[in-house]
Amino acid sequence: MLDISTYKIAQVVLMAREMERAEPELRAFIDRLTEEEQASLVALMWIGRDSFAAEELEEAKLTARQEATTPTADYLLGSPHLSDHLENGLDALGISIVDDEDALVRGG
Repeated sequence: MLDISTYKIAQVVLMAREMERAEPELRAFIDRLTEEEQASLVALMWIGRDSFAAEELEEAKLTARQEATTPTADYLLGSPHLSDHLENGLDALGISIVDDEDALVRGG
């Protein structure tokens, strides 16, 4: 189970799609997440880029916490295709953020 809400993941995905415009906002958002939320976000990205399988989520979260040597925002923003990897990870886990994305786009 992820230790971050789908609403927060949707916020990261939407900002990551607009990286040139939203990078400072995205960086600040990730920095404000708890350690558990950041580890879940990294694990989700790893699953989305096939570094871990969906059933290895707990192992991926543990690895993310143990191997965190740089700030999470720096690590994630340095990853090409961040939004794609997060969405692929969600798909692999069978989680949808469509409703959360729609709410964010509508301003809710």
